[in-house]
Amino acid sequence: MKFTRREFIQTAALSGAGIMLTGAETLRAQGERKKRYAIVGTGSRSYMYQEAVLKTFAGSCGMTGYCDTNRGRLERAQRFALSLGQPAPPIYAAADFDRMISETRPDVVIVTTVDGFHHQYIVRALELGCDVITEKPMTTDDARCRAILKAVRRSGRKCTTAFNYRYSPPRTQVKELLMQGAIGDILSVDFHWMLNTHHGTDYFRRWHSQKKNSGGLMVHKATHHFDLINWWLSAVPVSVFATGKREFYTPAMAKRIGLSGAHERCHTCPEKVQCAFELDLEKNKNLKELYLDNEHYDGYFRDRCVFRPGIDIEDTMNVLVRYDNQVTMAYSLNAFNAWEGYYVIFNGTKGRLEHKAEERVYLLGDGTVPGALKGDGTYIRIYPLREPAYEVEVWTGEGGHGGGDAVMLADLFSPVRQADKYLRAADQRSGAWSCLTGIAANRSIADGRPVAIADLADDIGYPDYPAMPGHEEPLPMPLKA
Repeated sequence: MKFTRREFIQTAALSGAGIMLTGAETLRAQGERKKRYAIVGTGSRSYMYQEAVLKTFAGSCGMTGYCDTNRGRLERAQRFALSLGQPAPPIYAAADFDRMISETRPDVVIVTTVDGFHHQYIVRALELGCDVITEKPMTTDDARCRAILKAVRRSGRKCTTAFNYRYSPPRTQVKELLMQGAIGDILSVDFHWMLNTHHGTDYFRRWHSQKKNSGGLMVHKATHHFDLINWWLSAVPVSVFATGKREFYTPAMAKRIGLSGAHERCHTCPEKVQCAFELDLEKNKNLKELYLDNEHYDGYFRDRCVFRPGIDIEDTMNVLVRYDNQVTMAYSLNAFNAWEGYYVIFNGTKGRLEHKAEERVYLLGDGTVPGALKGDGTYIRIYPLREPAYEVEVWTGEGGHGGGDAVMLADLFSPVRQADKYLRAADQRSGAWSCLTGIAANRSIADGRPVAIADLADDIGYPDYPAMPGHEEPLPMPLKA
């Protein structure tokens, strides 16, 4: 079954894939006030949400306050609001989160802190009567995940997990093809994600390099990928087995590439001139303003040596996952590759779908577009059983994460939402199933055994997924050889 870009545009229009409404006229007609948002965590990730509230959807949204541990980044966020012609929202220290809620009365709290603190602000915001939008991963371990699930049930409030990859046109197109039965019902998946030595290396400089902060790449990064698979399959994971190691970003590797060894950070490194992994914060305006200029507030170094011995996350990971619909997946994540992107292969009862996406080079917070796709490095191919293979024209989009950011932000912040046949909006259920896959992988790496998701959390709830071809449906006889 073949789908053209024109057919996608028609489908997208019906499903709300490209909503970009300001909503001001709708609000006036309905006599409603603007929805009020507050942000906790004003690092680089927060700016996508700041711009959405303060600019793109300013007709229907308002920013009531910012909360962070770093006063310098709080003041920078205020200056950003002023640059967009908006009043500077009041700022609050992390210890004054409750006071921010009581004084500014937001409807929704947007959580973009270090991953290891997501649960604190999600749970507290729910308890204080706010809805929540949280960056992925929803949290980093199973106890914190259970606490969030209980808080949602207890409060009756809404917790949305921001999975922008679902909204990227090529990834939505894959879902469309699978829903339509282009390869029948799916039996197995091979999924391999490559991080390059720009973006991939960057995880080993930052707070992500400690599992207590990020859960490691199995949680922080792979939660994107595990959610994509859950959504593509309309299924949830049952068991996980994983192996992992760190062999590239080590003191030994520093010596192998000609350095005397690891150092504390790039800014003061005596070998930075000859080190190809140097990050010069002075040379990038955004990174300098966000981090270098604000180190004196909290002592956070954005440019720590990627070969230092204190790193405890893996750079090489392999995972086997079994799903509740009996699909099995082989997944890998490597953080030192020559190019960035992924291959995903679905093996079905009527054929095989192969999808490759290659992403452009970027660093988070440096001002470039995160996760933008290279057109010549992205394809979708269908291999029907005993019939000629064909390539499908790939749906495209502009902006971050393969064009997904703008579409997701519209779904999050537009006051008028149309029906979405792909059911891309994700709540705490999808957030839990995805992060628990990575949490189970971490436990499996540590213990050397398979881990059942049911042993980590129960009463998660089944996400809202579109219907998919079933394992019992009749199939056409393949062509005779």
